[in-house]
Amino acid sequence: MSVNETAATKPTRRMRELMAGSELLVSPGVFDGYSVRMVEKMGFKTACTTGAGLSNSRLGVPDVGIMGLTDNVEACRMIARSVSIPVMADADTGYGNPVTVLHTVQRFEEAGVAGINIEDQVSPKRCGHMAGKDVIDMREMARKVEAACDARRDDDFVVLARTDAIAVEGLEGAIRRAQLYAQAGADMIFADAISDEDQIKALVDAVPVPVSVNMGFGIRNRPTTPLIPFTRLAEIGVRRVTLPRLLPAAALAAMENALGLLKSTVDTGEIMHRPDLLSSIDDIWALMGQPEMKALEAQYNDLEGVKVN
Repeated sequence: MSVNETAATKPTRRMRELMAGSELLVSPGVFDGYSVRMVEKMGFKTACTTGAGLSNSRLGVPDVGIMGLTDNVEACRMIARSVSIPVMADADTGYGNPVTVLHTVQRFEEAGVAGINIEDQVSPKRCGHMAGKDVIDMREMARKVEAACDARRDDDFVVLARTDAIAVEGLEGAIRRAQLYAQAGADMIFADAISDEDQIKALVDAVPVPVSVNMGFGIRNRPTTPLIPFTRLAEIGVRRVTLPRLLPAAALAAMENALGLLKSTVDTGEIMHRPDLLSSIDDIWALMGQPEMKALEAQYNDLEGVKVN
């Protein structure tokens, strides 16, 4: 905890307060300093890291279990320290067995995130919307959840248990797993690739802890989970909705558009000046805290105020 941080303002405590409230938590997926600061600027109260976004942007590889614990934790540390809103992190499968999960939780907790989600896929895992997923024994996952809860030093640190069992065992199997994970201590449940509103409602009614749902904005063909209005999700009891694909997809589309226009001017010799497509340098400085940094420089560069005996 920093010198200016109190228990009431800790990201973990703030996340717990938001979870206990009545407002549906909308958590866009973030993958770097730009994206997380923009989420905070636009007024969202929470954010979550996108495992696929980090794997893609940080390592340039698909989300198939290549990114390891150290890369993930260090990225999350930078992201979490950049904003005042709580950020939840994607910890994949916990990087091993229940004993490994103990270490994983402590590393993420030290990084300053408000909590993590761990999933019951076999290793190496796949992105939740990829085919060919498989899941571990639900009893082993329950032990991972127990280990995660035992490892946290801050009782407010959120442990979210994700199940990918719908693609393998159907809704009934996913609900049975979710109930077991909640019994093992999970603070929140997330069933990935859940296919319709009725299934979401069945999951909400079946588990005694908050339910999180993933919305796949940006998928051009039919998303695995249909796009359901947030007001309706709140009505059926969903507590949190994440949008892990939205910002990476938006950033890529914008970069492709800008680079396409730039490339078209190479042979013509024209100058491309399209300020309508770009954030201004002043906007970027404001987003990243440059004015505040300049104020600090002025404060500490004021030598006249230093008394010398």
